[in-house]
Amino acid sequence: MNSNYRRKNVLTQWSLLLVLLTFAVVASAQKDKKNEHASHESSPHASAPSRPAPPQHNNAPARMNTEHNNVSSGHTATTGHASGGATHGPTTGGIATHGPTTGGAGSHGPTTYGGGTHATDGGITHGTTTRGAGSHGPTTGGIATHGPTTGGVGSHGPTTYGGGTRANDGGITHGATAGHPGMAGHNNAMAGHNMSNHTPPGRNVTLRGGGSANFRPNGQIRTINRNGMQIEHGFHGGRMVVGEHHGVRVVNMGRHGGYVQRPYMTHGGHPYFARTFYDHGHYRSGVYRGYFWHGHNYYGYHPSYWYHPGFYAWGYHPWGAPVYWGVGAWGWGGAPWYGYYGGWFTPYPVYSSPAFWLTDYLIAENLREAYEARADARAAAEEEEGGDYVAPATSGPVVLTPEVKQAISEEVKAELAEQQAEAQSGPSGGQAAASGGDIPPALDPARRTFVVDSNLTVAIVSSGQECALSGGDVITRLTDTPDEDQTVNASVSASKKSECAAGQTIAVKVGDLQEMQNHFAEQLANGMSELAKKQGTGGIPKAPDTGTMATDVPPPPPDNSAGKTLEEQQAEADQAEAQARREAGGGGGE
Repeated sequence: MNSNYRRKNVLTQWSLLLVLLTFAVVASAQKDKKNEHASHESSPHASAPSRPAPPQHNNAPARMNTEHNNVSSGHTATTGHASGGATHGPTTGGIATHGPTTGGAGSHGPTTYGGGTHATDGGITHGTTTRGAGSHGPTTGGIATHGPTTGGVGSHGPTTYGGGTRANDGGITHGATAGHPGMAGHNNAMAGHNMSNHTPPGRNVTLRGGGSANFRPNGQIRTINRNGMQIEHGFHGGRMVVGEHHGVRVVNMGRHGGYVQRPYMTHGGHPYFARTFYDHGHYRSGVYRGYFWHGHNYYGYHPSYWYHPGFYAWGYHPWGAPVYWGVGAWGWGGAPWYGYYGGWFTPYPVYSSPAFWLTDYLIAENLREAYEARADARAAAEEEEGGDYVAPATSGPVVLTPEVKQAISEEVKAELAEQQAEAQSGPSGGQAAASGGDIPPALDPARRTFVVDSNLTVAIVSSGQECALSGGDVITRLTDTPDEDQTVNASVSASKKSECAAGQTIAVKVGDLQEMQNHFAEQLANGMSELAKKQGTGGIPKAPDTGTMATDVPPPPPDNSAGKTLEEQQAEADQAEAQARREAGGGGGE
């Protein structure tokens, strides 16, 4: 009896204990859940991740090793050596735009990103971009890796974040950087490439019989597309007409010149084309190599002869003593173009190497041609009824800075080194793209600085508005892969008054960039020819062997029918414009 009672009592006690334990567990869980919820509600959701300030990093990439200063305004560094001593001030921008350099070269301050402020990334390293005489090592970095710091006056190239790249181009996202000979910290893939709409405001008119025209808000013709012919009018006047039929490309640049391009030969597995240039009654011919890339054709300048390799090496190495060469020696003193642009362009007082002499030669030739193009545009507008020339302001106080001239001189040295290599072993055949054909030279990741060769109208990426460039302006390409409109982003490094402002990000057609590069290479060849004549005189040291040798694809004689072909295209363009103006005046359009 007592035994049964004890067993029942024990069972009752254990049951009561289990009930109490269960209640305690449930109560504790409810309390933890409330605390977790309260903690979750108090946590910030929108705070931007912060990163430690970066250590010192290497200088901006150059296309070849040099003893001279790097490109970015405000800092000086020797290629291949670490830079130090400067900080970047805080900046604001679309994606990750760096502000002006406040001195020296070194670490970056905070950068504002759209909706929040991020400290700049730790472990940032600038790779060294070399070309021609050297090769690139890969760009490396801790959290982030910066691409080229070649944006003329203090702008920065792409910044790689882990698996992708953000550039200071108003919202473009790039894919990861792939290793490539002659590139550092750049990307060819550009996965997730986002460009803003480049279509500027205007009015479209559908033409009777086919084709269309686009008018600017002020009534200027912007473009006409009709029967395989495209007409483009510049923001400050001037007209370019491009047509292609049965493989023959006809390009009128203004009223008095242009070229006709025809298939020439296939050599080394690459197509070559013969161009006959016609300018105010004069003919000359040249050879251009074809590049078919991602469904589009581009044409790269091919020299008609090479110098012996030693002359190229002499061209990019320093002279033993500086050479004094004033405006009088150049013969520019009484030239109208120099009087017009004299406040913008100042030649070097002395030259420490041929590369700097060639830099001034190239700039001067572009400005001379720009002045002539301006005069031609004005004359053409006066000849036409309803001409639409809009005179730009004079060059004013804006100047071509030493930093931008330094960038041009680096391109000169790299181009000389590349031509030296070709003179020794023949052309490299171009860069093989991963898919889609050969990369045209204008998209070579190591080639960033371009001297504008003609009047050009471009769109500002941030707004879609138009602005103008002219010969002698300098731009720095920011992105490597074109968008659906075949444009890439570039930063304006130097421009004249009333043109695209320095520092603006613009969309530039790859074909226009390629023609800039073609013109640069051809002018450099002309400059080397002048140096060959002047070496050993006027204080210029004597050069080694200046003899020449034929290239693998010699140029054909000029096509003497080119002038007539260009004239016929001009007449067709005049008719198309007259029709477009009539139909636009009649209220047609979209």
